[in-house]
Amino acid sequence: MADKIKEKARIESIDCLAPGIYSIRFKTGIAKLAKAGQFIAVYSNDKSRMLPRPISLCEIDRENEIIRIVFRIAGAGTEEFSKAKVGDCYDIMGPLGNGFPEVKGIVTVIGGGIGIPPMLEAAKSLKGCKVNAVLGYRDNNEFLKEDFINYADVYIATEDGSDGVKGNVLNAMDEYKIDTDYIFACGPTPMLRAIKEYAKAHDIKCYISLEERMGCGIGACLACVCKTKNIDSHSNVNNTRICKEGPVFAAEEVEI
Repeated sequence: MADKIKEKARIESIDCLAPGIYSIRFKTGIAKLAKAGQFIAVYSNDKSRMLPRPISLCEIDRENEIIRIVFRIAGAGTEEFSKAKVGDCYDIMGPLGNGFPEVKGIVTVIGGGIGIPPMLEAAKSLKGCKVNAVLGYRDNNEFLKEDFINYADVYIATEDGSDGVKGNVLNAMDEYKIDTDYIFACGPTPMLRAIKEYAKAHDIKCYISLEERMGCGIGACLACVCKTKNIDSHSNVNNTRICKEGPVFAAEEVEI
């Protein structure tokens, strides 16, 4: 079986979850191949936009061949997707990148802002584990919160204090005294940097998704290079492409 495919996929549903945040479900064979932490490349139907937009997988329904993406409008491409309708078709390619590992024990998935969507499939995929979900929002527009409740014990942090702990995800970790064997995280780089240090200080194995730093998502633009402990076999320097070798890395392997 191929490790990725490109095909025209039909939109099965599209919904606005919060201001500027949209959910799309595609019917696609990619669902049979994908796993938590991977992403797809969605191509615009406007041929003047050559490069696709990389968007993480929020949910994977292998049986019905449905994948779900949740994204924030960030430019012309994502604005186009937000205006699509059920029945519209888009070229998509995937699954791309490397996802979260299989682990056993207590796992805490942490998502901040638009880094929250890929953590839903991560929580769903952790069969046999005790799962916590720590979700960080700006305010009480808490998209996907209800979805997480089905798969994890949910803890909320909001920047404005409108729900849960006032502050960030690490404030919630401390406030609720969350004990864990592993951390899986995705969100803004400053948040991931802080989580990396937190995990090191508490001797917790941590995996982080650096998808926020991706450009095209297919290795063409070289906008997503980050420094790593390992020497790249192609360039012979301590760099790696997030879209190819990531987006998920063991936290200690990358500099952020």
